[in-house]
Amino acid sequence: MARQSSSQSTQTGDPVAAAAAESRAAESKPAAKAKPAAKAKPASRTRAAAKPAARSAKPAEAKPAAAKPAATKPAASKPAAEAPAQAAKPDTAPQSEDQPKPRRSLVGRKRPRKAPKTGPVTIGRSGFTKLKNISEIRHYLRTTDTPVFFVGATAFNLLGLDRWVRGFSYISYYDSWDGSHPRVFSPVEKPFVDFESGEEVNNWLLRNHEVRAHIERRTPLGARPKVVMVFFNEETERICEELDYELILPSHALRERLDSKIVTTQIADSVGVPSVPNILTTVSGWDELVKATDKAGLGQDLVIQTAYGDSGKTTYFVTSEAEFAAIADEVVGEEIKIMKRINNRPIAIEAVQTRHGTIVGPCMTEITGHAELTPYRGGWAGNEMFPSVLDDESRHAAIELVRKLGDRLGKEGYRGFFEVDVLLDTDTGDVYLGELNPRVSGASAITNVTAGAYADVPLFGFHLLEYSGIDFEIDIDEINARWEELASEDEWSHMVIKHTADTVERIDSAPRTGRYILDHYGNLVYSHGDLDWHLLSNEAEAFFLRIYEEGDYRWKGADLGILVTKAHLEASHGGLTLHAKYLIDAIRGMYRVTPAGQEAEADALDTSQAPLKSVPSRPAPTKGK
Repeated sequence: MARQSSSQSTQTGDPVAAAAAESRAAESKPAAKAKPAAKAKPASRTRAAAKPAARSAKPAEAKPAAAKPAATKPAASKPAAEAPAQAAKPDTAPQSEDQPKPRRSLVGRKRPRKAPKTGPVTIGRSGFTKLKNISEIRHYLRTTDTPVFFVGATAFNLLGLDRWVRGFSYISYYDSWDGSHPRVFSPVEKPFVDFESGEEVNNWLLRNHEVRAHIERRTPLGARPKVVMVFFNEETERICEELDYELILPSHALRERLDSKIVTTQIADSVGVPSVPNILTTVSGWDELVKATDKAGLGQDLVIQTAYGDSGKTTYFVTSEAEFAAIADEVVGEEIKIMKRINNRPIAIEAVQTRHGTIVGPCMTEITGHAELTPYRGGWAGNEMFPSVLDDESRHAAIELVRKLGDRLGKEGYRGFFEVDVLLDTDTGDVYLGELNPRVSGASAITNVTAGAYADVPLFGFHLLEYSGIDFEIDIDEINARWEELASEDEWSHMVIKHTADTVERIDSAPRTGRYILDHYGNLVYSHGDLDWHLLSNEAEAFFLRIYEEGDYRWKGADLGILVTKAHLEASHGGLTLHAKYLIDAIRGMYRVTPAGQEAEADALDTSQAPLKSVPSRPAPTKGK
């Protein structure tokens, strides 16, 4: 997610789909385990996080000699007990009553289709021929046995959606729950792969024999499994076609076109959706840039964006010829967007384009560029929603902007989930379009747990309806009006915690996924395992989703995990609150590491230590070599 800021740019992505290599846009980004030799840097991993996610960039340092894959982690362990090591056999996680029973594998063959019915077609077990209201929609989502698999580096982006959707489950590279989450599957064998992006991670998972067998076991005879993910490409579409999976997302070609900041601006202009004063052009040098911006009245305090790429890395602030010279290789001869620089507050808003119009989710601020969380200036590191994010007038203006843009996207053939970055000019109060992200984002973790979600259905539920093939009726105006009111009364925050030091270290002990609380002394301590953060009730609680675990390596920019809480994390002065800083320090303090190059020496010594009070010890999970 690209943002314009007076002091920094913003990067959108999948808050956890990240890795040593920053993955494209917004949930998120895995990495492979590596065993470095001397002080070499481990092989790059893709970012999995939350936002959405973003393209990843390899770390600059050398890769280690041997490598051991790491698993994509989101997770929650069993309550009241330590998480067991992942079994050596694939898919041994306990089955819930909602999951279909295993059946004979059909890997490599097309699934038999049910014979066509005559007369009115009923929907699932409900008997409805058409969904006419929210109650019937909720009933359908809860009773349909059509399997839907979210595939990604971690399960973070849509974690908890299985509370509403009977057939919804997760396939992830990292298993944050060590096999104890009944709806999360992660393959056991993970040979080293040098992933470059979130797309590569997802394609690897879809091709994996354990994953294919798992999908077959979970798919009822006659049904066609549905697949959803943050990042995919043409190869993903080919894999799904060959395996007879239904990829319930707009086509890669359409998403790639709409992902261009240039195209987004042009589409918005066509329906009167305002952007920060700008010009779309190409320049050959500084003199031509000055001539073009003077003619447009933009001045020389400028923000320049290229058509594609993470805004944290492809948004440039230019005020002089020297600053332009530093980025000339990136922008000269390229089609660029040149904007007047304004003082602004970036707002993230997710929405779903349906056949009946656009449903808009809550407004959230973005946590970006804080040195305590990320080493990247302008790098996205989380979101938060609270009553005073926007005043009533600005909130309504932002929601109407997103609705108008979403309806225009529908004319382009776009259907389903998307995210919009909105910029609020803090000097004038004007609301502008910042950037479009045609995908699920890191903000989804909050969007799907708000008061509006519990009043009706999670926002992503409308995406599933749009791709269900089912006829349904909804009152778009009524839903948007109710959600706009409810969104102003809820409070949620999350932040992606990266390794910010310029070091490479093996992780010997890591905090577990689950619920954490503040004890009587104000210490953050592990309370118990949990499947997601939906039951958090106050700011003295937090849910930590671990990404890298024991045996993995961390380096500058590596995603360690994501912390979700109902506490306010960003202070009015623009920095993090004292509470947020304590949470970050507490989580980091639960890691025990060995510097790269010293592993052999450390392993030769008896370095066993008493377990940390807040992180009980446990055996490392079984992993493929």
